Amino acid sequence: MDHPLRSVLIEEVHARPFAALKPPEQASHLAFVSGEDAAAADFAHLVRLCQHYGVPSPTPGLRHFTVDFGTFRLKWERHGEFCTYTFFHRNPLEQPFATSAISTVPQDWLQAIPGKRLVAVHVAVEQRDGPARTAIELGEIFESETLSGSRVFGGAALTWTDFAVHEDGFGRILVRDIGLDHFEAGRLVQRLLEIETYQMMALLALPLVQAHGPRIRQIEEETAQIARSMSEIADLEDTRALLTRLSRLSADVESITARLSYRVDATRAYFALVRRRIERLREERLERLQTIEEFMERRLAPAMQTCETAARRLDSLSRRLARASDLLRTQVDVALQEQNRDVLLSMDRRARLQSRLQRTLEVISIVALTYYLAVLLMTILGAVKAAGVPLNVELIAGVATPFLLGIIWLALRWTRQAVIRRHERDLN
Repeated sequence: MDHPLRSVLIEEVHARPFAALKPPEQASHLAFVSGEDAAAADFAHLVRLCQHYGVPSPTPGLRHFTVDFGTFRLKWERHGEFCTYTFFHRNPLEQPFATSAISTVPQDWLQAIPGKRLVAVHVAVEQRDGPARTAIELGEIFESETLSGSRVFGGAALTWTDFAVHEDGFGRILVRDIGLDHFEAGRLVQRLLEIETYQMMALLALPLVQAHGPRIRQIEEETAQIARSMSEIADLEDTRALLTRLSRLSADVESITARLSYRVDATRAYFALVRRRIERLREERLERLQTIEEFMERRLAPAMQTCETAARRLDSLSRRLARASDLLRTQVDVALQEQNRDVLLSMDRRARLQSRLQRTLEVISIVALTYYLAVLLMTILGAVKAAGVPLNVELIAGVATPFLLGIIWLALRWTRQAVIRRHERDLN
């Protein structure tokens, strides 16, 4: 029995196949950022185009689809957070960008594509038997001074681009076939379009990083200020105030990190894809032109470094704030322990004072009880003497007084110990 995921995994291995292209060929490529939850809307929009032309619709759940509509061919791909539409059309290329492959696509359908357009580029693949393009012709075609070009695929083709947006809202890539077969031509065009798409997706993090840059600097400065003031703390209230500020700054850092982390992680992944696609072009320099790799290193790499730097700064800030908070909490704990020690010492002094007072009261109580019992004894003896019994009242009372004192002391001690034993039993 097959594994339930076998067919899905096989489809993933063979996902997004290259289109076979036979020059002269035109392509128009669009990438729309619609979000990870818009897959159903993107698929439904593709189905509407198929229904409009009366061709079989794709199977639900597909993430890539290629179909021939007669006047143009479409290669549709659904990625994690964006969707791409690449339109192909065979056409002689006297003027490579005078017309485009997308010109025959229904405009109302194009206007209704879900998401926001991030990438739009025209590609023209010239056949090998045409006249070579001069530098003047290339300047007229691209209308740009930042032209990049190179030999690619081991010299099997020449490619030029300016990475600029022209009046029609599209970029331009010109490819000249020298020794490509149909599948190599399709693979080359796809590599170039992927470089264009992934570099734009990688750059999405840059505006976010730049927007949060001032706040990150403020947090760094305030954190440094708090660190300097930690040695000048006067009392526990100052420590608590600094802890409150640190907690607020930590919350700000976590909030910024939550906004940037996904985008920066995606930027790393897209930038790695751009570099791998450039490596597979196997570029060779054309005279007086920068290669695609050089352009990316000059323009894209610094932006990626800015994003990486922001991520490192946030990570460093988070650790610094955590260390400062730990130090302040340690100071608070030490201060609280000192307060508790003072309280315990004060309680101990009160307990000793109370013990002394209790002993004094016991002595006074013993003396008072002894006095009252001696007076009572003398009263009784006086009554007996008055009844005719010869007694020496003072002598008897004097002799009995020490015994009365001892009896009262023993009675009070026994009572105190009995109360203590009962209290201990209650505690247990």
